[in-house]
Amino acid sequence: MLREAPAGLPRQAELAATPFFPQERYQCGPAALAMTLGAAGIDVAPEALVPQVYVPEREGSLPPEMLAAGRRNGAFSMTVPPRLDALLAEVAAGNPVLVLQNLSLPWVPLWHYSVVIGYDLDRTELVLRSGTTARTTMALSTFEHTWARSQSWGMVTLAPGRLPRTAQEAPTVAAAVAFEQANGAAAARRVYAAALERWPQDLALLLGLGNSAYAAGNVAAAVDAFRRAVAAHPDSAPALNDLAFALNAMGRRREARAAAQKALSLGGPWQEAVRDTLRSIDAAPRRR
Repeated sequence: MLREAPAGLPRQAELAATPFFPQERYQCGPAALAMTLGAAGIDVAPEALVPQVYVPEREGSLPPEMLAAGRRNGAFSMTVPPRLDALLAEVAAGNPVLVLQNLSLPWVPLWHYSVVIGYDLDRTELVLRSGTTARTTMALSTFEHTWARSQSWGMVTLAPGRLPRTAQEAPTVAAAVAFEQANGAAAARRVYAAALERWPQDLALLLGLGNSAYAAGNVAAAVDAFRRAVAAHPDSAPALNDLAFALNAMGRRREARAAAQKALSLGGPWQEAVRDTLRSIDAAPRRR
């Protein structure tokens, strides 16, 4: 329960420009997702999302499918912390939040997706796009009860390069990797770069940035990212091995071999991958 407004949070906020699509029977998921994607600048009709998220035998959409479909359509999608203050902070930051509610009773559930687009702390109410209503209000206390029945599940879909205000390190890394799996390494570069602005020494993010730069054909940027990874994590065999691979691609064999040898000296499960890198260095044509 929200006992007091988080520090610095405006008393009112409303994202009136959020698109609206009426929600058809059993298909509130596609419509709600289309609204948040539209707010991120990704124009997708609800009908196009139905085969991606709708599960006929459940007569609805499940949260994992909603997250995956957001990424599949080019958005950086991730859940928000299951707290009302986090939800309000996202709306205040300009991010509509797609939420799952049970509008009936726990033992006779009526699951429903809606989009929180605003709040008014003085009136203690939220503003939602819900069902066939473009703008409806709900008392905060009522919302909390209906939202709690889904373990307070909510998600945001943002343009790559933007992060939720309430993002935490480990979930953001997992979401970035999932985005890369859905869209490819080159497309994930902006996601990794944005996350590194908050957590500049995270190893997985640094390696992701390097690999995404390499996939985009920018080997020099990849080398820079891998050097940052090695500087922050000097005993990371994966970072050293990736650096060696990228240096070799630039024709800098001596530096590449030194990095690979350091990785080999660390032992561990990366030994065979490092030996493969060393073989590729030895097989590379010498520059005259």
